[in-house]
Amino acid sequence: MRLFLIPLLILLTACQSLPTDKKASESLSESELQRPDPHSLANFEDVVITHLKLELKTDFADKALKGHVVINYKKLNPDVKYMVLDTRDLKIRRVSLANDSKQQLSWQLGQAEATLGSALRIKLPEGEAAIRIDYQTHPKASGLQWLNPTQTATAKHPFLFSQSQAIHARSWIPLQDTPAVRFTYQAQIEVPSALRAVMSAKNNPEINPDGIYQFDMPQAIPSYLMAIAVGDLQYKKISEHVAIYAEQPFLEPAAYEFAKTEDMITAAEKLYGEYRWGDYDLLVLPPSFPFGGMENPRLSFITPTVIAGDRSLDSLIAHELAHSWSGNLVTNARWCDLWLNEGFTSYIEARLVEAVHGQQRMIMEAALNLQGLQKEMADLPEAEQRLSTCEVNLDSEDVFSGVAYDKGRFFLEWMEKQVGRADFDAFLNQYFDHFAFKSVTSKQFIAYLQENLMAQHADKLPLDIVNTWIYGPGLPDVLYVPVTDKFEVINDNIAAWHNGTRNLADIETDKWTTQEWLHFLRALPTPLDKQTMQQLDKTFDLSNSQNSEIAHDWLLLSIRYHYEPAYSRLIKYLTTIGRMKLIVPLYKAMMETDELQHLAQRIYQKARPGYHPLAQSAVDPIVNHQSDNL
Repeated sequence: MRLFLIPLLILLTACQSLPTDKKASESLSESELQRPDPHSLANFEDVVITHLKLELKTDFADKALKGHVVINYKKLNPDVKYMVLDTRDLKIRRVSLANDSKQQLSWQLGQAEATLGSALRIKLPEGEAAIRIDYQTHPKASGLQWLNPTQTATAKHPFLFSQSQAIHARSWIPLQDTPAVRFTYQAQIEVPSALRAVMSAKNNPEINPDGIYQFDMPQAIPSYLMAIAVGDLQYKKISEHVAIYAEQPFLEPAAYEFAKTEDMITAAEKLYGEYRWGDYDLLVLPPSFPFGGMENPRLSFITPTVIAGDRSLDSLIAHELAHSWSGNLVTNARWCDLWLNEGFTSYIEARLVEAVHGQQRMIMEAALNLQGLQKEMADLPEAEQRLSTCEVNLDSEDVFSGVAYDKGRFFLEWMEKQVGRADFDAFLNQYFDHFAFKSVTSKQFIAYLQENLMAQHADKLPLDIVNTWIYGPGLPDVLYVPVTDKFEVINDNIAAWHNGTRNLADIETDKWTTQEWLHFLRALPTPLDKQTMQQLDKTFDLSNSQNSEIAHDWLLLSIRYHYEPAYSRLIKYLTTIGRMKLIVPLYKAMMETDELQHLAQRIYQKARPGYHPLAQSAVDPIVNHQSDNL
């Protein structure tokens, strides 16, 4: 999942006074402000959530989830008097004992802090008795998107889906919203009878005519993996572990596109041990989903923009599946160590792609990723080029760059090549088993690495180079640069066409993969005049490409070189999908071109209502749109 800089505008929430407890109404102390996770207000080092039980009703008219959550917890500090939870824009109705809702507890909802939300401070009852919180969400909750019927594939029913990562779970559940805390959960979700509810838990494939769905998640997960979706969803089982949930138009295409998922699970288990989550289902979301995928356990959320018809983009499935080991099973304890989730996952993704689709495709994707990473790092300050950014005061969204994903992947690949695959795979198996269902930091990882791999390969894994990878800017000189003959053939064809010894029509593209097309478009000689753009379009019909990745790169070229025949496709593209990786660069390119700024603003005015709140927050400052979130 790729994220962009997303400033969040938080609605101020009025404080609830405490008539029965004067101390609870006072401001948080200085010691409480020295938080172990700078992106959480919770006091999870003193008291930690162990289990949630949700009972919520979806109200599409009010665009709100309404109901309550019961929280079980454990005191880590026997003297702790209060539990502090993370919330954002929640309307807290009451806090009481779970087994006696008439017995209310003292509580206070603090003033909203920028990006963090409001601390919900609750006086703990005696004996670790479970706490019930009655509440409802705000219509513009940052972690929820409510779609009207016209924004769905069938245009018949509304749709709801969540996006909790990084710190948006607090906008639909009061909890300890930090990856350092893991808990199990159960839920009862009531939806309109024509719709189905699914969650990041065990899902029942049967439709319940009364609209009430029960869920159980017996494995402990961090808050960012809490997920819910409600819509006119169909179900199709495609293999032992895998089923598809999707609106009807996406169901069969997705079943074909993701048919290799079971092979990926088999390959992953051979490499890294048992898949510990039971089912691995895929939910195809409406096109407004702002990311490629989200690794919610048991039910990964997937964008329809990867349904290309030829399985050429299913490396995204490999990525989300890989999170079942790196991220979901062993989790970064803080977002500043995101590479422990995403770098490991990108490495495992590459191994799965190689196992299922062959080494050449893996290398092509690596080469494209390295190109993108180098381009991205050229615009990042040195402090943000490090894998671990815990010494930098970054917003939780700012850590999601190619550094965590691709630099992290290349670091692990370097270690693999230094010690050999057999030893490195054995180390990863041991690592995943040792830290299973736990959260770790970079320092913990380095200590474990030193004891269990570096000690056996001291000459091949020097500590100074390991530290350079993790704490240094840029890419170390020891990086193994991916090179593929397939791209060299394309380069030769482009050179021959450019010097007039070969026609475009003579370049054999019939068997090209998406990766080859992307390299071709990115390797074209620049600048390109209108006649050349017309020639490329006429020969390869690029303006009509239904492959979202190829179309994206072609539209970037069309903006850069003012190729007006592609503008109608540009408008349709931006008004029918909301994946930030694809739409944000296009808006940026238009706004950097004087004559296209007005077009960008007109397109965005039409497209914005259908974008996820996170996508709106990313694009608003680009097109100088006055946000309506306040």
